[in-house]
Amino acid sequence: MEKPLHLLRQPQWRVIDQSAMGIHFPALQSFGTDDTLCASVGTGNAPATARAWVHHNTIVLGIQDTRLPFLEKGREFLEQQGFQTIVRNSGGLAVVLDEGVLNISLILPETEKGIDINRGYDTMWRLIQQMFADFADRSIEAREIIGSYCPGSYDLSIDGKKFAGISQRRLKKGVAVQIYLCVNGSGSKRAELIKQFYEMAKAGEATKFAYPEVVPEVMASLSELLDQNFTISDVMLRLLNELKRHSDFLYAGQLNDYELELFPGYYGRVMDRNEKM
Repeated sequence: MEKPLHLLRQPQWRVIDQSAMGIHFPALQSFGTDDTLCASVGTGNAPATARAWVHHNTIVLGIQDTRLPFLEKGREFLEQQGFQTIVRNSGGLAVVLDEGVLNISLILPETEKGIDINRGYDTMWRLIQQMFADFADRSIEAREIIGSYCPGSYDLSIDGKKFAGISQRRLKKGVAVQIYLCVNGSGSKRAELIKQFYEMAKAGEATKFAYPEVVPEVMASLSELLDQNFTISDVMLRLLNELKRHSDFLYAGQLNDYELELFPGYYGRVMDRNEKM
């Protein structure tokens, strides 16, 4: 077994499936939840946890995006298209969340030696590869896709077209490795939305930070790339089967009592940070 998969091997995996709740809770709550889980798992008050979540028509901005010279014009444009905007507390730049995008967070405890950043990324990459191993002729690569939104060295792509991006959040000896998977719908339409946002919010003005020049054609969904009409439920089943292979005990759960006490504090911090931005 390859080394990154050792992190997937856990005595037990708790699964918190919020993939059908997207319309009922705000996206900021998801970031507060992951911080809560990091603190809980990292201090041994909960086992390794996989959380799945979907949010409707939300653009998640990175901290650098808040420094765009005409940010409000960009946000107004997105609102006109029916999208709300929030700022996340992990790294990266603007991404699209909608009912065809599945987010998965793996919350792992740091060992005494700690979890190397690349090892966290590799673990998520290998998990996605294994989830779609039946498409053996379609290689899932991890490398930066120039022209994608929120580009990074762990963009996941097939035939040079990006369908997912990975980020990490570390807190109190807990590590949250987070991925957004464009499961269905048009990847290029999502990219066109972000392209227009940057055009509005930058308006040709020179900036210290190099914002991505988005090329919509380099992004696609898994359904488009694998020529199969995947639903969120289809991908959830693949996730559960893969986690089951790497655990002696897989169970569905929710926040425990300890986490319910922590959550208001972490959610409040996320809300405060957004208001300041």
